[in-house]
Amino acid sequence: MTIPSDKFQPTKADRFTFGLWTVGNQGRDPFGDAVRAPLSPLVTVEQLSKLGAYGVTLHDNDLIPLGASASERENILRDFKKSLADHDMHVPMVTVNLFYHPVFKDGAFTSSMAPIRRHAVDKAKAAIDLGQELGAHTFVLWGGREGSEVDAARDPRDAMKHYRDGVNQLTEHILANGYHMRIAMEAKPNEPRSDIYLATTGAMLAFIATLDHPEMVGVNPEIAHEKMAGLNPYHSIGQALEAGKLFHIDLNDQKPGRYDQDLRFASDDLKGAFYVVKMLEDGGYQGPRHFDAHAYRTEDAQGVWDFARGSMRTYLILKDKVRKFASDAEIQGILSELAQWSASEEPFDRERWGAVGYQYEKLDQLVVELLLGAR
Repeated sequence: MTIPSDKFQPTKADRFTFGLWTVGNQGRDPFGDAVRAPLSPLVTVEQLSKLGAYGVTLHDNDLIPLGASASERENILRDFKKSLADHDMHVPMVTVNLFYHPVFKDGAFTSSMAPIRRHAVDKAKAAIDLGQELGAHTFVLWGGREGSEVDAARDPRDAMKHYRDGVNQLTEHILANGYHMRIAMEAKPNEPRSDIYLATTGAMLAFIATLDHPEMVGVNPEIAHEKMAGLNPYHSIGQALEAGKLFHIDLNDQKPGRYDQDLRFASDDLKGAFYVVKMLEDGGYQGPRHFDAHAYRTEDAQGVWDFARGSMRTYLILKDKVRKFASDAEIQGILSELAQWSASEEPFDRERWGAVGYQYEKLDQLVVELLLGAR
């Protein structure tokens, strides 16, 4: 594998991470079977390390198969930890699969069946235990099946009570065990359910305020999920940062109005991706830059690593554009003038202020030119 040597070559210091399920995606879709062979977690760790990644993330069952015995779990963890150590890789985040098995077809924490709700909480606690063992400090909770198709079947007020109870049990589990772990909740408007509860990052932030330990719970915005809701990820991420609740982030891309595509970061919307990178870099976000996407179904094994390398390089290229934005005299001149107006103590004059032009057309064109390499 040939890796270019230039300033856009990622290093561990960039804190780029990928999920085992992202590079390990076999290319299945609702109309077609797998096009790639399964990818061993040990191979994933080794190859991503060679590309310059900082670490990997995982669902519980990405690493430990459902129903594995205690001895099987021990052997898998031993080999996985050795691979992490050998390749200087980290596991900053883990999550839990509460959506794949048929038992979760009507939800997990919000299932209509009390035994399933209890099982879901226990499974999530076990995933938190796994994360603690691997050194993770963030537990992401995506309610992929927490939703409905038939509104008559469940009062959403009851669903919120069950959801709240489940998350409260997780924070109590963390506290009782003395873990250094925070929970990041991930929003999505639909798919695989017709409607998913807490469909946006803003809804998640409001819900978090009702929890027993809101200080332990934040959000994990995903670019694709925000776009599926017709929202601007830049704004959602900014809201989370301003609230002190951006505990993790999923970087990918999405064409508006489509199914959840999990496209390579910035592969569709370069300007939108630029502003996301700008928000993360200027906003002081200290967490990993996590890519929750996968290679196109057209790709073979080599295409998977091309996807991973491209994700990281694009982020670094856009990070360089953020630096150029900050040093561009013409762009900064317009922003400086807008800042002066924002702080102005001039008396209100309807005619004067109604006639002012804001130079947004020029500003936007300058950003486009900067991204196109013309500045």
